[in-house]
Amino acid sequence: MSPTTLPAGPEHGHVTFLGAGPGDPGLLTLRAVEALASADVLVAEHEVLDVVRTHARQGVSVVHTDAGPSSDAVQGTGTPQLKVVDSTSATVGAPAVRDAAHLVMEAARGGRRVVRAVSGDPGLDTDAAAEMLACAAAGVPFEVVPGIASAVGVPAYAGVPLRDAEGTDVRFVDARTASDRCWTEVGASDGTVVVSTTLDSVAATAGELVTAGRKPDTPMTVTVGGTTTRQRTWTATLGTVAQTLKQAKVLPSPDGGRPVIAVVGERSAAAARRDQLSWFESKPLFGWKVLVPRTKEQAASLSDQLRSYGAVPHEVPTIAVEPPRTPQQMERAVKGLVTGRYEWIAFTSVNAVKAVREKFEEYGLDARAFAGIKVAAVGEQTAKALIAFGVKPDLVPSGEQSAAGLLEDWPPYDPVFDPIDRVFLPRADIATETLVAGLIELGWEVDDVTAYRTVRASPPPAETREAIKGGGFDAVLFTSSSTVRNLVGIAGKPHNVTVIACIGPATAKTAEEHGLRVDVMAPEPSVLRLAEALADFGLKRRAAALEAGDPVTRPSERRPGARRRRSTT
Repeated sequence: MSPTTLPAGPEHGHVTFLGAGPGDPGLLTLRAVEALASADVLVAEHEVLDVVRTHARQGVSVVHTDAGPSSDAVQGTGTPQLKVVDSTSATVGAPAVRDAAHLVMEAARGGRRVVRAVSGDPGLDTDAAAEMLACAAAGVPFEVVPGIASAVGVPAYAGVPLRDAEGTDVRFVDARTASDRCWTEVGASDGTVVVSTTLDSVAATAGELVTAGRKPDTPMTVTVGGTTTRQRTWTATLGTVAQTLKQAKVLPSPDGGRPVIAVVGERSAAAARRDQLSWFESKPLFGWKVLVPRTKEQAASLSDQLRSYGAVPHEVPTIAVEPPRTPQQMERAVKGLVTGRYEWIAFTSVNAVKAVREKFEEYGLDARAFAGIKVAAVGEQTAKALIAFGVKPDLVPSGEQSAAGLLEDWPPYDPVFDPIDRVFLPRADIATETLVAGLIELGWEVDDVTAYRTVRASPPPAETREAIKGGGFDAVLFTSSSTVRNLVGIAGKPHNVTVIACIGPATAKTAEEHGLRVDVMAPEPSVLRLAEALADFGLKRRAAALEAGDPVTRPSERRPGARRRRSTT
């Protein structure tokens, strides 16, 4: 039995102190995911809540350790409800950490499993250490799941190696708690120093090191938002870092209290070779905010691919799905599945699977009703939806994931081998006739049934509409002509600095008819190839900026109203 599944005591429960890493959700360990999946209560710092909450089970009680005193910090179904006790509501003179420890132990009562998540690694968190001691004193069993420390993970993402071939000494300093003796020791050393500090304290930190004996020309890198798509890194020296941040218009700043990781060292290879080692910030779409006019479910694989290129996908549904106006046709078809009317059923979308599944549940049926019926599916997500329903597709296009691709692999009707010549095709009310015509040509009879209607979605929030029209998005991916028409209809026309990417000529034509300049077009009608084409565009744009000696910026960082030259991509 693994440590994260040890039985909790009936009275004291069990606490797992978990390191959530420096910010990238992908850096959670396997043990961390396992612990989160079995937690009854999740006590998390606000900055790591989104990182860990995804892996928590449904119904877990979530406690924000830094919520306001009047906030009801618990969400979910856990009982009794817990309220956060923080420094603003604590007894005068009582340390805030004691309140956090009390909160954790209170959550563990009644045999509940508690995960206490902190940023970075709990072994380097003094508050977490104090909470562990409190648990030990109270007899509450606990364990520690290490995480990647920010002081190690952030430099790795910034392309800043901490040691060289000569085995440079590395020291870690938290500038917020460092003593004069600590500064003196690192000042006397010629090794690499990794300093945890804040943006508005970077210059003071550099001054402390110079006063302690480090030379003003010692290389220094400063990284903010490390391991996230907000990451930015500047290279300077101890003597010039203040001016560098000022010229970059980073300081003065209202968010100058943001945590940063600074790496300092005479022999550090970071300053000289960061252009070669900066793998994360040099991703082709790094930091690009890309609008995907689809629901989260529809855009899952596309959004994952965009993230792999460094982008921040933002899904905006442009259509809504509603039941057919007259359900009788769908009801007859579903009953026909049970009575053996069909040889095949073909699903061309996740929505079609959902519509049939809901009708099955309405009649008390399950996946066993598909016994003896061959099932076809277009697209990876459609196939996954069927498998989740308990149905493994018999036919998925081997090539292009479209109606045309399905027809390429669909067998012609053969009266010798096919006892039934009829196909059930549940789909949208606005679907094209390509698949129907192709199946008829292959000798099949088709029941083309409206399983659901697609209507224009409600407008997105005002903030999103303003970002679309005001140039807040770096790119928009249009996957069909209807997405162009619907997005413009519900949210307005994208700003002219926004890169417009279209899945094919027909979609591009519709975009141009709406006054949009098309920058990117997929080489073939595939959403994944569309994302690849956008990444290639971003890579060429980055290379051109570097070759010209210009800073690498995102399209949304251009001067508002600036005209873009037409791309030949």
